Amino acid sequence: MKEQAKLALEIIEDVGLLVIAIATIIAAGAEVMVMVEAQKVTLADLLLMFIYLEVLAMVGVYLDSGKLPIRMPLYIAIVALARYMILDMKGMDTWRMVGVTGAALILGITVLIIRYGHTTFPYRKDD
Repeated sequence: MKEQAKLALEIIEDVGLLVIAIATIIAAGAEVMVMVEAQKVTLADLLLMFIYLEVLAMVGVYLDSGKLPIRMPLYIAIVALARYMILDMKGMDTWRMVGVTGAALILGITVLIIRYGHTTFPYRKDD
């Protein structure tokens, strides 16, 4: 019974990852079509494409190792905040800009702390 439940959960995880990958590929394709129709590529477009690539890389890492490094979603969040600032900078008031910048800084510091922790206190093989 326990093995069947574990197998069912693994299948559900794989189906979910497949759905995420397909949806990301479709969204990236739609964004490429928007760029082709507009006949120009903006920095916001490139950052959005980078986010799509990071999501696909995250799916690939999870499929390969069965583990999700916490840093990958943090990288995606940092790029998403940068894209948000680029798109809405003219309409942002000072405090919102400080808040978004502070959030990106906190995420960056978090990545550094996690990297430091992984190099200073590596996981044992049995973990």
